[in-house]
Order: sequence, then structure tokens, then C-alpha cells
Amino acid sequence: MAQANKTEAPKRKRPWKWRVGLVVLALVLTGGLYFLLRPQPIDVEMARVSRGVLRVVVDEDGHTRVRDRHIVSAPLAGSLARIEARPGDAVQEDTIVAELLPLPEPLLNQSARAQAESRLAAAQASFRQTATSTGSAEADLSFAQSELARYRLLADKGTITRQRLERAELQERIARETLASSEFGARVAKHGVELAKAALGHLGRKNEGGETMSLKSPVNGVVLDVMQTSEGVVNSGTPLLEIGDPATLEVVVDVLSADAVRIEKGARATIVRWGGDEDLLAHVHRVEPKAYSKMSSLGVEERRVDVVLEMDSDKALWSRLGDGFRVEAQIVIWQGDDVITVPTSAIFKEDERWSVYVVKQGKAEIRPVILGHRGEFAAEISEGLAVDEEVILHPGEKIKAGTRVRAL
Repeated sequence: MAQANKTEAPKRKRPWKWRVGLVVLALVLTGGLYFLLRPQPIDVEMARVSRGVLRVVVDEDGHTRVRDRHIVSAPLAGSLARIEARPGDAVQEDTIVAELLPLPEPLLNQSARAQAESRLAAAQASFRQTATSTGSAEADLSFAQSELARYRLLADKGTITRQRLERAELQERIARETLASSEFGARVAKHGVELAKAALGHLGRKNEGGETMSLKSPVNGVVLDVMQTSEGVVNSGTPLLEIGDPATLEVVVDVLSADAVRIEKGARATIVRWGGDEDLLAHVHRVEPKAYSKMSSLGVEERRVDVVLEMDSDKALWSRLGDGFRVEAQIVIWQGDDVITVPTSAIFKEDERWSVYVVKQGKAEIRPVILGHRGEFAAEISEGLAVDEEVILHPGEKIKAGTRVRAL
């Protein structure tokens, strides 16, 4: 008997589109899971590396001081009449500012006469010294003026820099101010000689007629202080009032001794936060050669040095400043006109090397750098960065090499 043939039905194949769909679905799920679980970018503050001017300054508090000042004192013991002048009053040279009725001295008071003669000798020596200083100051000014004229001609021809011409102008201005101060001292010294002679002449007189001795201002100026406001008997040498020239206002800034050694005579300075609408320009006139101890606000003893600044701005801008006013000064100790800089907040120490975090393709990359001069808010980069690269400011513990970041 013949066996019947069995026909098997063919297997049904799955469509290829269905397989592709599974693959796509798997990729989507995997990608979504990756994006959900991967670390999110950290928001950071960034800054761009730039090239420009960098100034390194010493920023300290200071006070104003009238440079050319003179104290009118009693040349001998006597009865002082009431002084009518008050602080702020303007006085002219040879104006009577006080009157003294000398006390009768015994004819044989050798001690008083010896003291008067000693004061006269000292006054004459001071006058000779100021005359010498004035002559030297005149010679210095003449030389500075001739140098300035020469540098101006060279500047017109383009053979020297503008900065060199400005330094010559500054030297001429310093020489002129020094001469004016020397002339003030010479007038005061001459007045001291005349006053000492007058005091010596009064010794031995009975003064029965009540002859008064007039004390005059040696210079044009303003009364800064009156020490004796009431009438009464005063001893020889008693300070009566102080007179000064407000046009010779200077600024005294006390700085750390470590900063003082970096400050040069003639360095530029700016007077800030003094109460006026705009900052004032000044320059370093003198760095005092002696330091002193001063307690800081934190109770730490510091060695401080006084730096004296001369005003460069027009007097009309700072005429409201008086003697002893508080100011803040920024003294330039270094300036670069074309340097690569970054904010100091981007710099940190990594393995004893200065480094920054540079942003590359959204990720933080640590970069060692070599620092040059460093200011309060910016630092010079000598090597390690290029202009227009972006760096991270205030990098915290979360920032590591390879960390994804984004700008705030």
C-alpha cells in the first residue's frame, strides 16, 4: 500500500522592519538611560584671557598734611593779649597775629640773656642753611627745566617715548616744588632771626611804659591752629598759633616696610575715596628712611613706613581738603602696557605649581602656568595661556580635570 506524501507548511519569517525597530528601541532606551544617569554640567563663572595694561599697586590709608607750616611762639616770657585769629583765617606776611607785653627782667639775669643769645645764634645758623638749600634748589630747577626742554624737542622728533617725557616733566615739577618749599623755609628762618634780635633787645628793659612786642606772620598763609586762645602770662618758647600754606598740601601714607622697598621716588599714585567726585592724581615725593611700629586692626604689630605724596591734579579739584583729612591712596609699583592677564580668582596651587582650569569643548582642563607680576584683581601670565582662552573663576572642589562645565 502506497504511503501518502505529507506536505509541511513553510515557516513564517519575521519581517526585517520589526527587527530594526527592536534595535532602534534598544538604542533609544540605552541612550535615554545614559543621558539620565550621566553627570550634569556644573555651572561655573568664566573669564576670557586678555592682553592689556596691568598695574600693581599698594593700596593703603593716609592723611593730608600741609607741608609748609610754621609755629609762632613767644620769644620771651610775657603777658599775652587775647589772640583774635581763628583756624581758617587767611593772613598775609608781616600781619600782626599776636601781641606780647614782656615781663620786666632783672638787669643782671645772665641766664635769660644767654638763652636769648643762643636762640639768635640758632636762628642765624638756620637762615644760612636755608639760604644754601634755596641756592641748591634753584640750580636743580634750572637743570630740570633745561632737560625738559631738550626732551620735548626729542619727543617732537619721535626719538624718545612719551613715558620718558612724562618722567622729565615730573622731575621738573618736583624741582619747582622743592624750590618753593626752600623759599618758604628761608622766609621763616629770616623772620626767626629778626624775632630773636627783638627779644634780645627787650632784655634788661624795665618796660614801665607798657611797650608791647608785636608777633607777625612770617609768610602768607592760613591759620591752622590756635594753641593759646585766652590772654595770660606765657613762658618763653610757648607755642601760640600755627600758620601754613594750604597750597602745599601733601598726603602721608603709611605702608608696610616690605612694600616700601618697592616704591620708587616719582612713582604715580591715585587718591581715591577722599570725598570728591573724581580721583586725584599724585606722585611719590619721598619715602621716609625710618620705619616704626603700629598695631593693625587685627592686633598684629607691623613695621610701617611713611610715604609722602605730592598732588598733581589741579588745586581747584582738591581745595576742599584740609590739614589732617583721611584719604586712601593707590601707589603704582609696577605697570605693564601689553601683557597677558587673567583674574587672580582663577589661579590656584596644584602640586606646588600655579595652575588654572581652561574650558575645552565644555570640559575643564587643568593647565600649569608661570606667573609674572601679580596685582590685587589680575595677574600677569608669562607662560601657559593664550589670548581668548576661557578659564574658570573660583574653582571649587567639584571641579576636576574632565568635569563637564557650562557658563553661568
